[in-house]
Amino acid sequence: MNKSTWRNISMEKYLNFFDFKQKVDYKTEVLSGLTVALALVPEAIAFALIAGLSPLTGLYAAFVMGLVTSILGGRPGMISGATGAVAVVIVSLAISHGPEYVFATVVLAGILQILAGVFRLGKLMRLVPHPVIFGFVNGLAIIIFMSQLDQFKDPSGNWLTGQSLYILLGLVLLTMLIIWGLPKITKIIPASLAAILTIFGLVVAFGIDTKTVGDIASIKGGFPPFHIPNVPLTLETLTLIFPFAAIMAGVGLIESLLTLNIIDEITETRGRGNKEAVAQGVANILSGVFSGMGGCAMIGQSLINTSNGARARLSGIVAAVALLMFIMFGSGLIQQLPMAALTGLMIMVAIGTFEWASFSTINRMPKSDIFVMVVVTLVTVFLHNLALAVIIGVVIAALVFAWDNATRIRARKSIDKEGVKHYEIYGPLFFGSVSVFNDKFDVVYDPKVVVINFKESRVVDMSAIEALNKITERYSKLGKKVHLRHLSKDCQKLLKNADAIIEVNVLEDPNYKLVVDKLEVETIETVEAKKVVKDL
Repeated sequence: MNKSTWRNISMEKYLNFFDFKQKVDYKTEVLSGLTVALALVPEAIAFALIAGLSPLTGLYAAFVMGLVTSILGGRPGMISGATGAVAVVIVSLAISHGPEYVFATVVLAGILQILAGVFRLGKLMRLVPHPVIFGFVNGLAIIIFMSQLDQFKDPSGNWLTGQSLYILLGLVLLTMLIIWGLPKITKIIPASLAAILTIFGLVVAFGIDTKTVGDIASIKGGFPPFHIPNVPLTLETLTLIFPFAAIMAGVGLIESLLTLNIIDEITETRGRGNKEAVAQGVANILSGVFSGMGGCAMIGQSLINTSNGARARLSGIVAAVALLMFIMFGSGLIQQLPMAALTGLMIMVAIGTFEWASFSTINRMPKSDIFVMVVVTLVTVFLHNLALAVIIGVVIAALVFAWDNATRIRARKSIDKEGVKHYEIYGPLFFGSVSVFNDKFDVVYDPKVVVINFKESRVVDMSAIEALNKITERYSKLGKKVHLRHLSKDCQKLLKNADAIIEVNVLEDPNYKLVVDKLEVETIETVEAKKVVKDL
């Protein structure tokens, strides 16, 4: 292979790794990135305040997270930044020990996320059933909507009334109308960006007195300052921050990988979960050393981006760089943006996020799936803990699945003309079905020779192995012999691995893959089966 060919192959791998070969609509990507940057400002500020940190801490996190994950992430078009889920995790640490310990926690969380990606734990998302995703998405949509209601309150926390309320409500509705109606007319410019610019123009032109971004907090700052978290490098510090880092890493990965799956469905493409986990980890490490609060994928901003037609990495890079430009040079202008425009935008995101199809499928879904979906939604809404909601949903779904399979094990019984009784087992044999399995056998009244056929069954776990051992012992005590037949190769391997514990011996037969327990080691072949039984 010559140098030119090797160079071309290396470049091909490089382009494939970063997904740079895909076709890019530069205008759409840039305009969508600017829209996302505008929507990131109030979100990042709000989440930083929730975490008990300065607004710039959230803005710096949004810049670093957005830039790094856009370049290295496993899902082009997905947006990351400071999030409420992370803010809730670190708020108590920020209040008790200050921002330096938060930065150290973010770095440690990033390391844990990289390890999760390296060990390919992203595949665990396969265990998240669809009702859990429905509940997660619906709960998140409700949270996004409810969080916008704060804009209809004054600084004292009281609801707006009179002219202030009517102006804000009118501007919000106009924003929503533009976002809904403009795509039906033209798609030259993203509807969300057009709505923001229109409302901004109306407020400035007519001097309308309404709440702006500057009324929340100042966003003026410089380039994120680099510094190593100023915390003692001791075991005590590690003991303090590790629980927060572990929870933050888990929450961030769950929210990021679920967002990745949702964007996959929307774009009908497939992202790479493990690559995204590594990118999230690198982004959090850099966020921690560049004065950021850390974060993860943001479903709201990701949906804004994809709804604008962005599909490549460029939109996320533009959003991150534009956000930094706002902080360093455009804070005065951005602080004049009406919150009504951003509120209307996020309400439309909430409407688009909600899985309305879940209502139409309720009558066709199993009751257990409906229950899981409702529980996940309620936990997400009332506890604001997305990771806990997903874990609870997965646990409930797993228990329902185990219960259903535990009751499905069957045994077809027959006695051949040689007097041998056959049990043909149907369904998986595992911890949940062991009790039902044991009840299928009439040990006392069965003949001297019993064959248990697992052709339509599988031995799944240690509880199943122990059940096999006990059933052979029960027959042995009465002087009867048991043959286990047609176990699959993985079942045989499981039995062999357990040999030291329950002393099960495995003999393979080329026709039957027959297995018998330690009390009677014997191979019954097709041709000699009757002869062996007679000899017995």
